[in-house]
Amino acid sequence: MPCTVRTRRKPPAPRSRTSSRPRNCARANRPGTKLVNPTEKTNLLDFDRQGLRDFFTQLGEKPYRADQVMKWIYHRLENDFERMTDLGKNLRGKLSEVCYVGPPDTMFEKGSTDGTHKWLLGMNGGNAIETVYIPEPTRGTLCVSSQVGCGLNCTFCSTATQGFNRNLSTAEIIGQVWVAAKYLGNVPHQRRRITNVVMMGMGEPLMNFDNVVAAMNLMRDDLGFGLASKRVTLSTSGLVPQIDKLSEVADVSLAVSLHAPTDELRTTLVPLNKKYPIDELLAACKRYVSSRPRASITFEYTLMKGINDHPEHARQLVKLMRRLPSKVNLIPFNPFPGTRYERSDAGDIETFRRILNEGGIIATVRRTRGDDIDAACGQLKGQVLDRTRRSAEFRKQLEKDAIHAA
Repeated sequence: MPCTVRTRRKPPAPRSRTSSRPRNCARANRPGTKLVNPTEKTNLLDFDRQGLRDFFTQLGEKPYRADQVMKWIYHRLENDFERMTDLGKNLRGKLSEVCYVGPPDTMFEKGSTDGTHKWLLGMNGGNAIETVYIPEPTRGTLCVSSQVGCGLNCTFCSTATQGFNRNLSTAEIIGQVWVAAKYLGNVPHQRRRITNVVMMGMGEPLMNFDNVVAAMNLMRDDLGFGLASKRVTLSTSGLVPQIDKLSEVADVSLAVSLHAPTDELRTTLVPLNKKYPIDELLAACKRYVSSRPRASITFEYTLMKGINDHPEHARQLVKLMRRLPSKVNLIPFNPFPGTRYERSDAGDIETFRRILNEGGIIATVRRTRGDDIDAACGQLKGQVLDRTRRSAEFRKQLEKDAIHAA
């Protein structure tokens, strides 16, 4: 009888690394997943929920253990495995050997007189990025960076003058939220200090697509920070193919940095417009909202004195905005050292807003916050080991201006 049993029911072959590699590699190709690295520890902040479950499976653990760890990381903001008391001692030891929870190091932090708070967070290689928290009576918004520097070269943005070094990892993006949440005492589903996250810090988020999407998944996951989809906003300068791709994989709010109503003017402010002009950009925005009932696009428009703040610009903008469900966020320009632009006069800003409103367009003026600590929109800099020539060229221009001024 034993021989008969063994003949009819062969014991399952042990799963080898070779036999399981195709499945794991396929999963590792999706955002928020990685394979176990035998030579170095893995940062668990790099995983979204499915990625963390896959990681635990590779460790020989049940997927629900990953869910337990996620709650410790994002709900209790714990990064010490020994304090995760509902995990067994053996599992805690195993995790300590192969992985860690590693948010960015805080190099510097500073509060504004208006309650805004800014962190300078260290990245490897001597780089640093900035993250800003903006409190209001009914909400708290965290402005998160996606790149060290910026891959684009918008002429009115302080970050662009520093050039570009690299994309941030998923851990470095979601780690900004973790650091701020820890400092603020944020508790998802109970005591929310962070109610909204905007991908409007340093960098162009859609140039770092996979890592940004994985991080936004964690922001919205109930086991992560548990934010509603409409409370996570991605701001882009207008990479049309990536806007279409985003509509397929993430349900988040979309904001577009427009800043001009004509291609001729926008190209001087946002050079990317030369590749993706306004008509193509608006068509992509229309496709984005077509599958989202009651959704609208927020268009950001920085007002610069004598550049894009004339009444005729406002009337041209009204015609553009009538093409799709939208609202306009008017942003008074925030100056930074060396810029040639100036903030529009208050009266011109109000006239611009009134023309939009009278044209049937919802338009609001963003109140400047944190400008006393260089934390306002367009002022973020960080520390960027530039791999382009932009920062050097900007410094040369400053030197020339100083000579002429003398």
